Amino acid sequence: MDINFSEQDLQFQEEIRSGLANDFPAHIREKQLKRESLTKVDMIDFHKFLFEKNWAGYNWPVEFGGTGWSPVQIYLFLNELAAAQCPTILPFGLSMVGPVIYTFGNQEQKDRFLPDILQFNTWWCQGYSEPGSGSDLASLKTKAVLEGDHYIVNGAKTWTTLAQNADWIFCLVRTETTQKKQEGISFLLIDMSTPGIEVKPIITIDGDHEVNTVFFTDVKVPADQLIGEEGKGWTYAKFLLAHERFGIAAVPVSKVQIARLKEKTASYNDLDLNKKIAELEIDLMALEFTELRTLAAIAAGGHPGAESSILKIRGTEIQQRLSELFVEAAGQYILPYEGPEGFESNNNPAGPDYASDAVAHYLNFRKTSIYGGSNEIQKNIIAKAILGV
Repeated sequence: MDINFSEQDLQFQEEIRSGLANDFPAHIREKQLKRESLTKVDMIDFHKFLFEKNWAGYNWPVEFGGTGWSPVQIYLFLNELAAAQCPTILPFGLSMVGPVIYTFGNQEQKDRFLPDILQFNTWWCQGYSEPGSGSDLASLKTKAVLEGDHYIVNGAKTWTTLAQNADWIFCLVRTETTQKKQEGISFLLIDMSTPGIEVKPIITIDGDHEVNTVFFTDVKVPADQLIGEEGKGWTYAKFLLAHERFGIAAVPVSKVQIARLKEKTASYNDLDLNKKIAELEIDLMALEFTELRTLAAIAAGGHPGAESSILKIRGTEIQQRLSELFVEAAGQYILPYEGPEGFESNNNPAGPDYASDAVAHYLNFRKTSIYGGSNEIQKNIIAKAILGV
C-alpha cells in the first residue's frame, strides 16, 4: 500500500482539522482537556456533531448514507479526532450493528434503522456475552421462542457496555438447540424499553459504572426484528466481531497518549523509562502499518478477517503497557492521599497532573485483553485461519 499522502489527502486532512478546531462543541472540548467524565448528553452531542459534519458514516458505503472515504482518509480522520482530544466514537451502532444491518438486513430494516444510527437518534449496546458464555460465545443460552409473529426471549447478557444509556440492544439468542453449538443461533434487534428487560449495574474495580448485566424475562420481540435467516446468527456474529476487533486496536488514541507521556516525562531524565517508551512507540508504529494494510484490503472489497485478531492482540497489549508506564512514571504519587480534614485532594493534587487518574486507567485497561474475545482466543483464530493448525 502506498502511504504517501497526496495533495488531495492533505487537503482532506486540513478540512477535518479545521472543522474540529472551529465547530467541535466547546463544553465537550473543555471536559476532555480537563480529563473529566462525559455525561450521556455529552456523548449524544458529540455524535450528533459528527452527523452534522457529514462524518458519522466515515466507515460506511455511500449507498447507505456513508462517506465512502478511502482507507487513507479514514486513517487521517481517526488520527485527527484523537489529536483533537475527541471522545472515542461509540462502536456499537456505527461500526458493529450498522454494517450487519446493511450487509444482511432486508430493505425495510435498512430504511428503519440505518438513518437513526447515523444521526445517533438511537444509542445501541451489544448483547453477546452471558454469565456462563464469554470467550466461548457459542455456548450462549439466552433463548428466543417464536410464538406467532413474536419471539419470547428469556436469559441474561453480561458485561454489557453502557446498557444503562442504550435505546436498543442487538442480541445473539438461541432459537434452536443443536448438536453443534454454533448452529441454532439467531441475531435479534431488541428495543430496551420492552417490558421484561432489567438492567443491573456492575461497578468495576476502578469504581466506574461502565458495564451491566441485562436480564430478559418473557420479553416479546417482533419477528421482523430478526436479522437475516433464523439460525444463521453465528455467521453475522463473526462478521461483527471482526469489525469490533479491528476498532479495539485504537492506534490513533495510543499515539496521542504516548506523545502525552513523553511530554510529561521529558524532564525526568530517566533512561530506563525513556527506553520503555521508545520500545512501545516502535511497536505501535509497526501495528499502525498492519492497520493500514487492513484498511486497504477493506477498500478493495474485503472485510476484516484474521488480521483483526492480530490488531486486537497487539493493540490491547500496547494499551496495557502504556497504562503501566503512566503508573511507573507517576511513582509514589499514585498512592491515595486524603490529606487533613477539609483538604480537597482532587482540587489540590500532589505531584504531576496525570497521577490522579493513572491507577484508575491502569485498572480499567486490564479488561482490554479480554473483551471482544480474549487474546488467547484470538491466537487460536490466527492459528486456524492463517497457519492452518
